[in-house]
Amino acid sequence: MGACSEGAAAQLSSAGAGDGVFFPKHVHDNVHGNIYLEPLFLKFIDTEQFQRLRDLKQLGLTHMVYPGAVHSRFEHSLGVYWVAGKAINNLRARQGSELGIEKIDVTTVKLAGLLHDVGHGPFSHMFERDILPRVLHDTKWSHEEMSLKMIDCIVDEHSIDEPEILKKAKEMIVASCEHNTLPKSTKEKCFLYDIVANGRNGIDVDKFDYITRDTRACGLGCSFQFDGLLERMRVMGDEICYRAKDYLTVHKMFTTRADLHRTVYTHAKVKAIELMLTDALVKANDVLHISSSVHDAAEFWKLDDTIVKTIETSTIKELKESRDLILRIRRRDLYQFCNEYAVPKDKLDQFKDVTPQDIICSQIGSGVTLKEEDVAVCNVKIDLTRGMNNPLQA
Repeated sequence: MGACSEGAAAQLSSAGAGDGVFFPKHVHDNVHGNIYLEPLFLKFIDTEQFQRLRDLKQLGLTHMVYPGAVHSRFEHSLGVYWVAGKAINNLRARQGSELGIEKIDVTTVKLAGLLHDVGHGPFSHMFERDILPRVLHDTKWSHEEMSLKMIDCIVDEHSIDEPEILKKAKEMIVASCEHNTLPKSTKEKCFLYDIVANGRNGIDVDKFDYITRDTRACGLGCSFQFDGLLERMRVMGDEICYRAKDYLTVHKMFTTRADLHRTVYTHAKVKAIELMLTDALVKANDVLHISSSVHDAAEFWKLDDTIVKTIETSTIKELKESRDLILRIRRRDLYQFCNEYAVPKDKLDQFKDVTPQDIICSQIGSGVTLKEEDVAVCNVKIDLTRGMNNPLQA
């Protein structure tokens, strides 16, 4: 990301900004170019809670294998804010009077894009998927729900008074969660809730940004281009729709995402490092009280990727096992990848998740002596966001 422009205000007439408004600041992003920031959004950006996202790598520990993948949640959040603004302003320009899109709708969608990831924990999804289940046990936790708490924390601490916008923005952030449905009070403009996090078909600006950003950071080619989709999206029956001619472009979005999961997010060495750091943080939990901060936004914002350096440089004897694991990561003495098995698509319904116990039992009589704690199994399901279903078919 580039530096903020503090000088003379720049006049903007593009769809991303809307209305030719004068904005006092902009940042230069390596994906989207200049991103212009309106005063309301700066109220959130210029807080310690939001600035924390600079210390959260978007792809967690992936940079240990793909050195360029050091981009942060801060960059991604600004990117989603910008693309969400382009999407809603394009719709407003073409169907604004028909759909009743007002300025407050534009602001709400952009704010949801800006704040949708403010509740993420350290090391991206690893924190939520691997660490917390081992230290919280039966307690359910999601970064979307924590985002809502973080927003409340920011609003209270920094005296931001925009109750109507904030209420709808928070609803948009959790719109795609499995346990969530559109609020009963929402009788119109349901399409607004599909722009940032689309729970209906998975086509949203969050993916537009991170697919483009992640492929670029990892040095991979990306044939998916979202600009045409933004230009041609229309609302029909209160739902965002695309032309039949855009079928292949949308399909590329889903297949590129799946390819990222296969080649980057679940790379064998990335998974090995994640497993090691998970073990290190679980062992450190009693000393650092990681689990006790995840329900309190006032404490949670202090938790970021720098926790690794905290452990690594600590002299507390109770953290020795955690320090040793991190030292092994530094010296590339990683957990060893043993084998993988791809389950045929037609066998998935009959296939259960493999456990370490299953592996141990399969070695009986082979002369190999293993314990369950010697084995880590990763059951990974990669699809087009809709399981066995094609998200492009109704």
